Amino acid sequence: MSQIDYAAMSNQQLKQYMLEHRDDEAALKAYLDRRHQRSTVIITTVNDPDFDAKVQAAIRQQMSDSG
Repeated sequence: MSQIDYAAMSNQQLKQYMLEHRDDEAALKAYLDRRHQRSTVIITTVNDPDFDAKVQAAIRQQMSDSG
């Protein structure tokens, strides 16, 4: 069996691969490592007058990043 290049896969491709190959522990490790590397950013606070706009912008950004 050939070596799989998880780093070359998009997040969506890696997720799909994991669903199809549930016994591949290296794929799970690659996915968890990738998730761990994402930084946690605070985009707004509850009392922010621009709360809705900032949340919507963050959602749009996340959707375009996960393409």
